[in-house]
Amino acid sequence: MDAGTWIVESRRLIDQWILDDVAGMGSEKGSVEEAMQYSLTAGGKRVRPQLVLAGGAYVGIEPDRLKPAALAVEYLHTYSLIHDDLPAMDNDDMRRGRPTSHKVFGEATAILAGDALLTEAFVKMAELYDLGFPASGVVKAMGTLAYKAGRQGLVRGQIQDLASERQEISVKALQEIHEKKTGALFEASLTIPAQLVGDDQAAFELGRFGRHFGLAFQMVDDILNVVGDAARLGKATGTDAGLGKATYPRLVGIKTARSLLSEHVREALAGLDPARAGLLDGLLRFAAERTW
Repeated sequence: MDAGTWIVESRRLIDQWILDDVAGMGSEKGSVEEAMQYSLTAGGKRVRPQLVLAGGAYVGIEPDRLKPAALAVEYLHTYSLIHDDLPAMDNDDMRRGRPTSHKVFGEATAILAGDALLTEAFVKMAELYDLGFPASGVVKAMGTLAYKAGRQGLVRGQIQDLASERQEISVKALQEIHEKKTGALFEASLTIPAQLVGDDQAAFELGRFGRHFGLAFQMVDDILNVVGDAARLGKATGTDAGLGKATYPRLVGIKTARSLLSEHVREALAGLDPARAGLLDGLLRFAAERTW
């Protein structure tokens, strides 16, 4: 299967996994599950769970065995979007073409839905032990996801991002923000499969790929916020400028941002075994060339 077809098919598979999983949660009117399902089923690129599956292919793990990990990273990512959209954060009204969670359910329920998705991610990670992975690998993978999502990773990046609004910062400082806010979860998604089977060399290679992938992905997000189509993106454009956010277009301009993007694409692929990198290469090209 070529990478383009795999991207479409794997997204369809992940969407079905999510639908099957949320169907078992129940979703009574006014429940936290209703709000969880609302955000989980709003669509999206599903890049993080795809990276889990592609990382699995790199180390020879069948997709079905990685279903809990794929769901875990998507649940964690969705929690971060719900919280990122809150009035205290980016105060966004639209996400994935729908009103944001707090606009539909209120701030309190949106916060709790995010909290529930975050903790549910680790329920899913624990299920990997039941699929035959050694306890040592499961514990290491869970630790990686927790570290990359927490105060040293995604949370730290969000704090730094908020602190940088309407401030003059360096490109180096901006890169550090994006390595944590965006790149940390990409790195976790990619290294989890290798850690599950104890392949330290592959974990190193995939983690390096994930770091550059995350930076490239965020640069595209920054560029699309300036020149993208809001209808295609499913959210408003121009919001970064309105909030005075530090972005690559603001700091170095669109042309240089595109040049930096190309550098990170090259660096991402440089450390991989070419014989096993086909799916990762395809996902990287999709991420770098996307318009949504």
